Amino acid sequence: MTTDPVSPMVTNLKLKRKSRILEITFDSGDTHQVSCEMLRVYSPSAEVHGHGNPVLVTHKKNVNIKALTPVGNYAVKIVFDDGHDTGLFSWKVLHDLATNQAELWENYLARLRAAKASREPLIDMAVKYHN
Repeated sequence: MTTDPVSPMVTNLKLKRKSRILEITFDSGDTHQVSCEMLRVYSPSAEVHGHGNPVLVTHKKNVNIKALTPVGNYAVKIVFDDGHDTGLFSWKVLHDLATNQAELWENYLARLRAAKASREPLIDMAVKYHN
């Protein structure tokens, strides 16, 4: 009888706004960089997963993260600058995205090509952040 291995815990999240990257460090010592676009198009929200029929999210090349809010010691709520804020990213979801991102990204690009869809934003946005 085998048991599922426990996913590593997230020990640090560092948002790199200019490069639109979320740097994720796990308690295993591994650090991964995941684009905001990938996090947005693979959001674990019902809006994206469509009750078992995943929705192809398009036009998110320039999306960024507006806020990160911890949820207990198991997840983070990510608020994107396009207004999407309903996905809770558990440590397991973040670990799966980080460690499988090459394959997931290729699958996403293939779905875009098949749908003749685009990553490019519909309206070019120049967003400025104030501290």
